[in-house]
Amino acid sequence: MFSSSRRALCLSLAVITGALSVGAAVAAGAAKAPTAASVLALTKSALNTERGVHIVVTTINDKVKSSVVADIGTNSGTETYTSGAETFTISVTPTYAYLSGSKTGLVDIMGLSAAQQKKIGSQTLKMKKGTAQYTSFYTNLTAAAYSELLPAVKGTTLLSARDKSTNGYQLSWSTKATSTAPKTHSVMVVSSGSKPLPIKETIRTSEGSSKTTFTRWGESVSIKVPTNTIAYSKVFSS
Repeated sequence: MFSSSRRALCLSLAVITGALSVGAAVAAGAAKAPTAASVLALTKSALNTERGVHIVVTTINDKVKSSVVADIGTNSGTETYTSGAETFTISVTPTYAYLSGSKTGLVDIMGLSAAQQKKIGSQTLKMKKGTAQYTSFYTNLTAAAYSELLPAVKGTTLLSARDKSTNGYQLSWSTKATSTAPKTHSVMVVSSGSKPLPIKETIRTSEGSSKTTFTRWGESVSIKVPTNTIAYSKVFSS
């Protein structure tokens, strides 16, 4: 079983019933100015028809730098996490999910035991469609994750100023601190062009910050299937 911290690493991410833009909606509404609710509604609608996106997340937490690079498609996706010697890659296809990585990446980040990691070695762990493990990774690395990119309407504010570099709309929100995580403040920039889609996001906490970029919207994601694999049952057998 994988560590619960895994879900925080997945982008884990994840994204129109029409090609309406925020600008077009404002024009159609004459004097009606955009709101956080209207921007989020149009962005959510736009995400529903996207088939792929390239996401890069760079995080500095307690002065330790890590990164996640992901390509999330309609029914395939992949991501690679790197922080010093800790690294792992997860890929999903319509039939299998795959996991590989360094010893520290699999043990310290993914939560495998030393014995389980030893069984995998230089191989790639293979998980079949229909298993809980496959479903978890598939949900996080395909279009099913797009809806998780956006904040809730309640508590989200549309800033009056546009983003200087992109002229996009800026959505701002905060989350309260918990027993396991500090308070966070987030700002997402959404395109004000022909399609309202996320462009970038910045998250700040008392412990560090992260920056995310969303590019190549509409890309077709294909996965190179590993050949040197080991079945999940052989690694996690009792």
